[in-house]
Amino acid sequence: MTDPVYKKIELVGTSSTSFSEAAASAIAKAGQTVRNMSWFEVVEQRGHIADGKVQQYQVTVSIGFRVE
Repeated sequence: MTDPVYKKIELVGTSSTSFSEAAASAIAKAGQTVRNMSWFEVVEQRGHIADGKVQQYQVTVSIGFRVE
């Protein structure tokens, strides 16, 4: 068996609830079409403010998956 090779994609997940939910949303969406996902890394966190309140949490994640 050879050592695996991985590819990374970068996605931005959003949530009106939390950074954690935003990351989970991006991973769940990727899971609909990407096979062999192995890990993720949070690259950036930011959010949208409206009327002095947080309206949306945004998380950029890199997702690594094994190339077949």
